[in-house]
Amino acid sequence: MKNVGFIGLGDMGSQMAMNLKKSGFQPIGFDLSESRMESLREIGGVTAATCSDVGTYCDVAFVMVMNGTQVKNVVQQLGESMQPGSTIIVTATIHASEIREAYAIAQEKGLEMIDSPVSGGLGGAQNATLTLMPAAKSSVLEANRPLLEAISSNILYVGEQVGAGQTVKASLQAYIGASFTAIFESLVLGAKAGVDGKVLFEVFGKSAAASPLFNNCAKLILDRKFEKTGSHIATMYKDLSITMAMAKENGVPMFTTASAFELFQAGKTMYPEGDNWSIVKMLEKMADTKVEW
Repeated sequence: MKNVGFIGLGDMGSQMAMNLKKSGFQPIGFDLSESRMESLREIGGVTAATCSDVGTYCDVAFVMVMNGTQVKNVVQQLGESMQPGSTIIVTATIHASEIREAYAIAQEKGLEMIDSPVSGGLGGAQNATLTLMPAAKSSVLEANRPLLEAISSNILYVGEQVGAGQTVKASLQAYIGASFTAIFESLVLGAKAGVDGKVLFEVFGKSAAASPLFNNCAKLILDRKFEKTGSHIATMYKDLSITMAMAKENGVPMFTTASAFELFQAGKTMYPEGDNWSIVKMLEKMADTKVEW
């Protein structure tokens, strides 16, 4: 059994660590939350006292934290204890410039890095069906492919340059974020005009717009599940912030994504503890309607 470090045991990270365990790897984790550490121990994982301690026991470590500052701090700490030639796999979504800065820190310590943000949400993490978009030296990717296969059903290599993974993810989030808000608005429109939610779900779900994203999103809305579904609104807001920053850096107008970003900002302000679908409640209030079965 190969020891694998895992920093960040939130909704996504805990499920990814569990799938590593199921595939025969021994996750050694660290998180600032003691309850999350206890959850890892309950599935047979091992916990460490610090990020640096994690690096003492493994030659590969996943990093699934919230932002770029955290990633860089974790990489710095892992660099204090991991042996040269070890690999850090960053599955967090951060700015491309931040992952490159983190890679520079790793290189100073003689460490390799795979820049591999994920897509698929909590369901993908639970079922080991996440889509990965890794960027790394091809030799480093292949050496660690069994680990990636333990958490993913789609490993889509995007190139050798660290930063390419985050660039692809930022582009993808423009599409996903705008898709979410289009779903929200279309359901509220139909409901306000007097169409039953079940009819909207069935018709949209069999149309050219049908997708797993729509099915999951619409069902949660119709079931009125707006919290604790594993898709916290703050995460998508953060991701869209990264997308908009990349658009500004590259001089690309993003009319639809900008509108989606503003909707997520408004939703986050009104429902700071809510998930992405909470935006529907805001639109319902404005339209004086309700989307339900």
